[in-house]
Amino acid sequence: MKCQKTIAAANEIFLKRRNYFHLPILLVFLTFTGNLLFAQNKVSGKVTAGGTPLTGVTVKEKSRANTTQTDNNGSYSITVAANAELVFSHIGFANTIIAVNSQKQINVILNPVNQVLNDVVVIGYGTQKRSDLTGALSSLSAKDFKDQPVTRIDQALQGRVSGVQVNNSSGAPGGDVKIRIRGANSILGDNNPLYVIDGFIGADFNNINPDDIASIEVLKDASSTAIYGSRGANGVVLITTKKGNSSKPEITVSGNYYNSSVIKKHDLMNAYDYANSVNMNNLATGVNPAFTQAQLNGYKANGGTNWQDLIYRRAPGQEYKIGVSGGGEKTNYFISGDYFNQDGILLNSNYKRYAIRSNIHSRVNDKLSLRLNFSAVRRENLNTSQQGKSSPMGQALAWAPTTPVRDTAGNYTIKDPTGSIFNNPVALATDQINIVNNTTGNIIGGANYYFTKDLSFDVSFGVDYQNQQGKYFYAPSITGNNPSAGRTSNEYLNLQNTNTLNYLHTFNNVNRLNITAAFEQQKYTNNGFSAGASGLTFPNLRYDNLSLASTISAGAFYSASSIVSFLGRVNYSYLDKYLITASVRRDGSSKFQGNNQYSTFPSLALAWKLSEESFIKKINFINSLKLRSSWGITGSQAINPYATMATYKSDLFNSFTNSSLSSGIALGNAANPNLKWETTTALDFGLDMSILNNRLNFSIDYYQKKTKDLLLSLALPAYAGGGSIISNVGSMQNNGVDLNISGTPIAAGKFAWTSSFNISFFNNKVTNTGTSPQIFAGNYGSGLSTQPEFVVQPGYALGSYWGLKYLGTWKPAEAAQATLYGNKAGDSKYQDLNGDHAINSSDYQIIGNGLPKRSLGWDNNFKLGNFNLNIFVQSLMGYDKLDYAFGVSMTGSADSRQATNNGILNRYIPGSNETSDIPAFSTTNKNVYQSTRFLEKGDFVRIKNINLSYNLPKNTIKNIDIKLFIGATNLFTITKYKGMDPESTNTGSGSDITQSIDYGSYPNSKTFTTGVSIKF
Repeated sequence: MKCQKTIAAANEIFLKRRNYFHLPILLVFLTFTGNLLFAQNKVSGKVTAGGTPLTGVTVKEKSRANTTQTDNNGSYSITVAANAELVFSHIGFANTIIAVNSQKQINVILNPVNQVLNDVVVIGYGTQKRSDLTGALSSLSAKDFKDQPVTRIDQALQGRVSGVQVNNSSGAPGGDVKIRIRGANSILGDNNPLYVIDGFIGADFNNINPDDIASIEVLKDASSTAIYGSRGANGVVLITTKKGNSSKPEITVSGNYYNSSVIKKHDLMNAYDYANSVNMNNLATGVNPAFTQAQLNGYKANGGTNWQDLIYRRAPGQEYKIGVSGGGEKTNYFISGDYFNQDGILLNSNYKRYAIRSNIHSRVNDKLSLRLNFSAVRRENLNTSQQGKSSPMGQALAWAPTTPVRDTAGNYTIKDPTGSIFNNPVALATDQINIVNNTTGNIIGGANYYFTKDLSFDVSFGVDYQNQQGKYFYAPSITGNNPSAGRTSNEYLNLQNTNTLNYLHTFNNVNRLNITAAFEQQKYTNNGFSAGASGLTFPNLRYDNLSLASTISAGAFYSASSIVSFLGRVNYSYLDKYLITASVRRDGSSKFQGNNQYSTFPSLALAWKLSEESFIKKINFINSLKLRSSWGITGSQAINPYATMATYKSDLFNSFTNSSLSSGIALGNAANPNLKWETTTALDFGLDMSILNNRLNFSIDYYQKKTKDLLLSLALPAYAGGGSIISNVGSMQNNGVDLNISGTPIAAGKFAWTSSFNISFFNNKVTNTGTSPQIFAGNYGSGLSTQPEFVVQPGYALGSYWGLKYLGTWKPAEAAQATLYGNKAGDSKYQDLNGDHAINSSDYQIIGNGLPKRSLGWDNNFKLGNFNLNIFVQSLMGYDKLDYAFGVSMTGSADSRQATNNGILNRYIPGSNETSDIPAFSTTNKNVYQSTRFLEKGDFVRIKNINLSYNLPKNTIKNIDIKLFIGATNLFTITKYKGMDPESTNTGSGSDITQSIDYGSYPNSKTFTTGVSIKF
């Protein structure tokens, strides 16, 4: 204002008196006003946090490249324009902007940002301040994994959330993954958590680009998950995608390049050692040598075939992403695209993903807002599901290194003279095609209307459509000249409508009440067909003309189910320190019949903010302290849509009048209209605390979950029609402790170290299996096992192994006792439970467990100037793995015939190596693979990610931010496991009865990544 008046006065003088005497006066005035307009102001002060001076705080003039930093005492000094704004920034603290306004002294208190209690987090059917949470919820934002090459959401969750176990059971790109939140709750049903993306329930986490994620919330206790009722027993993962901003448009483009290789290979014999071993085996078992001395000399001089080197490869990959966000006063938008192409480390395997997303949010007026989210994803899998004995991985352990890949005519060698009786590993990799293409489209739109500032209504409609096309072809080289092919087609449609009424009001600044009520309905349909053919007339046509074949088969299917729900929740806060949350949900499902169609799922949670009490406020180092407890009931449908009804089967039957067979239909599995929901009752007790100016944050939870009315499939006796019947007969419990510690140990100058550590302890026990004392499952040995590998038995955890206890080898001093079992010194020795001097099924017992009991994650971020180093460590502990792969390579089963592993060279040899517990070559030895001999500890600690990035200095290129990075995944693993990968397994991700078996499973890979990210 002073400047404007001064200039006006100068102009008036100039106009009134225009003689040359007044020109110097005008120049003086102009010089004076210029000094007023561009005056420099020296500002100094001190920056603190919780009374402690902060070193290395950046103090910057907002409109100019003019910066300084605080010294060891937190003091600073800077010269700026009088009308400038100062920006104070420091790692771990929220930025603070202050207008100078001619001030000479500005002291600043920075607030920590690593635990901002007023942050709003997403909960089921709403949002809530973090400080008001009463349940066990863990939250991740995009910044928590921005420094890792994350290509899928499971990689973001792995090791970063206490109480959540993530197992990459298949290392194939786009492969299967097992995610568990506080353990398994069902025997028959799927134990994976429920995924909710932007409010759409039951979404597929494979279909989301991690760069589109704004936040991830993991709901763990019943207070948080009961709002999802019959689908919340396994925990809930809430994913919120990014929204646009009201500022100028922002464009981000990035490119990543990958190079993957196998982590480890089996230690197999070379051709000479193998040939010599085979001859020794033949000699010990009374068979003529398979190899001549000339052949042995040739293998020693020239080597042989390394099957592992031939089927595994260095696999390149690439990913390109673009994101555009922006908007105006009324409407914001976010648009993204993603292309990902990764070759698998197994020859002839590949995964591609194409994804687009568009999120539009518009505020029509002060009362009404609209939103529309659309995404489309195409996933293409080529040979990513191969595993087991007949896979290239399995056969690479069984084929002899003395056998060439191709014969003299250049064709694949069909038969192995001394090794496996199955197919050539390289032919298995190259001459079969298994394609699964998934195309998914998801649309969810909604409107939110405020009747008053406290009362709002939200309505949303969603459609999720998935089309899955499968194609397979097996060439003559791997089918005994009987080529086969087939196709499958599936369509899935999920429709959802949610209507939510919300009331939020604070009474007298003391009582805060938040009430949510909703009505929701969903319908699922699945239909498809399949066609297969063998004896293809023209194999080159593969699956594109199945009619030209000698044998053709076809099938079709359809299923539908629906669920309708009513739910309500009340959040109440008194004095902002006593908190109560109560919710109830009533679900009705078409999967059940009669009175069992509906079930009710309530929950209650209490929390006490101790840090708001005067006696805690006196303790200076405590910034926040809260006690929590919760109780609730969740459920699981755990059955297929028509499981309550009888099934029928077609077969051939004897006629009453003659001995001829006739086609007919018979009862398959019996109906049970009395089936009802599995229900899980859970308790949780937790404590959250922040200390030392919020630089150290601590959270611990103890939980207990009890599941009853477990749905089990029980065998029926022949007089009752045979088959099986699904019944509610079982019960199970889980309990454990989740611990999380995070903070900023060092923040000095341009260097800062932030760290987050979590560990979870988990225990599972089956408490009841009804009238069946044991329930057996599994048969992954494919001839190696004579009984199922797993047993469900009261008093033991899911995933319990069933087998023999291996006691080593019979030693010379035990020769007489060995003869009682038909053995001799050097043969395998097993525990004889009943003392009948016979090793058989009556000696089988529970020998171990494949369920991890502890999981650990440690994330570290080191920042120095523009450099950023992230190191992430992950671990699973307390579980066993049945290593069939090692067993086959060490013994030579009936199918593979000879040992290929180097370990066999240290076998028991009469007269020279009689202390070894590796059995000798013998006609009386019995190798039992389903035994503790091949049961190993699967525990591992792994550097899951290490990533170094560099941000080019600001204004290197005007208005463009550039980040360069290089990193590695699965760089280093500490484990005693003899197999290739302690994490991969042949068992699927849904069930927890069977797990942790390794027999030709697709191993995880070591991957190096380079990339660049550019923001305009």
